[in-house]
Amino acid sequence: MSASHDTRDAPSLYDPIRIGAIDCANRMVMAPLTRSRAGEGLVPSPMAAEYYGQRATAGLIVTEATQVNVLAQGYISTPGIYTDAQVQGWRRVTDEVHRRGGRIVVQLWHVGRVSHVSLLPPGEVPVAPSAIRAETKTFAPEGYVDVSMPRALRLDEIPDIVRDFAQAARNAIEAGFDGIEIHAANGYLIDQFLRDGSNHREDEYGGSIENRTRFLHEVAEACVAAIGADRVGARIAPVTPSNGAHDSNPQPLFERAVERLDALGLAYIHVIEGATGGPREPQPFDYAALRAKFRGAWIVNNGYDREMAEAAIREGRADAVAFGVPFLANPDLVRRFREHAPLNTPHRETFYGGGAEGYIDYPMLDDAAR
Repeated sequence: MSASHDTRDAPSLYDPIRIGAIDCANRMVMAPLTRSRAGEGLVPSPMAAEYYGQRATAGLIVTEATQVNVLAQGYISTPGIYTDAQVQGWRRVTDEVHRRGGRIVVQLWHVGRVSHVSLLPPGEVPVAPSAIRAETKTFAPEGYVDVSMPRALRLDEIPDIVRDFAQAARNAIEAGFDGIEIHAANGYLIDQFLRDGSNHREDEYGGSIENRTRFLHEVAEACVAAIGADRVGARIAPVTPSNGAHDSNPQPLFERAVERLDALGLAYIHVIEGATGGPREPQPFDYAALRAKFRGAWIVNNGYDREMAEAAIREGRADAVAFGVPFLANPDLVRRFREHAPLNTPHRETFYGGGAEGYIDYPMLDDAAR
């Protein structure tokens, strides 16, 4: 559904919304946040249930990006959802979120070329649409390192990855998730196929916009077939330069990508406006034109504060707004926004890796009042 654009009866950021098949208590979404705290076997840690449970007052939680197979990993200690143990680990998380009245979807990713050989099985190297090394670094067991040189995926390997996304979607439902979000942003594998800076293929997955949007369409189509369109969303970032992502003409590319997702009836699109994690500076991109191509819920993200988010909903520019670091540091962000209460200071040194500190020990408003 889309919110009304008539401000006379416009919804509030704190009003409920139905996103596909998911009934959300409000329009504040917890954005996916990599925390690099998975345990042995890349199983979500027992603390993850408390971490997500603390944030269950969000209208919708999108988990940290989660691998669909063993070659999809690009950072140390990020969870998967392709083994029975991983599924059971996520079940503990979804049970706790649901116990506290929340709704949660898992973000499914394959990092593609944004990886390092030390994170992959022996003898494997990162895979990508083309053998072009990403201009970025990653966190590996040996520390902060340049990503490894990838190899180009063979044509016969691509259907296997599509199937892995679909199986991960089925695993997500088995794990108790309310749905999935396909990670097609930030320079990871699907985004690498989309952009002409990273996709130099000469087969049916390269060259034209129709060909470069094919992989995203096939992944989404397979996930829809697996669990239903009303439980599938997708995240895109049309102009972010993250992980060396770039395209010579992103406007028509992403308009076509969104058209193809709309044709599948997806529940929502989650769009990062501008550079991921960067300042909200004017960008040469028409997001309104992008939104006009999609009939489902439109979730915006990147640097929104309370006032900006309230205005975006009130003025009909979005159906929901996603917040990253604010939710990381404020488990009760919805209440703090409603009451115009001060926010906790995020501890950046604890964002990635570690234990409880900076993960499950941020105070609630009631804690601060004691």
